[in-house]
Amino acid sequence: MFMRRRPLLRAAVVGGGAYVAGKRVAQNRAGQEQAEAEQNARISDLEQQQAPPPAAPPAAAPPAAGGTGPGSLSDQLKQLSALHEAGALSDDEFAAAKQKLLGI
Repeated sequence: MFMRRRPLLRAAVVGGGAYVAGKRVAQNRAGQEQAEAEQNARISDLEQQQAPPPAAPPAAAPPAAGGTGPGSLSDQLKQLSALHEAGALSDDEFAAAKQKLLGI
């Protein structure tokens, strides 16, 4: 009678140990996946915080000198001054664009 119990007991111990080991591996994998998901969420949050705010569309570059119509030069100068007053152009940029239009 003892001969039969020992193999069953041994099988139960081995099977129980394998069950516990498998369960622990599954828990570790789930923990790693959860940690990875949290890390990805933190990274995306940081990227969003560090991303510059959406910029306004760039101001249209003034057309080259020698426009199509007779009043085009004055219109271009008015556009430049409007951009300068709005703060889109610095003093140096305004002066350079004005010189380019006037051909100086």
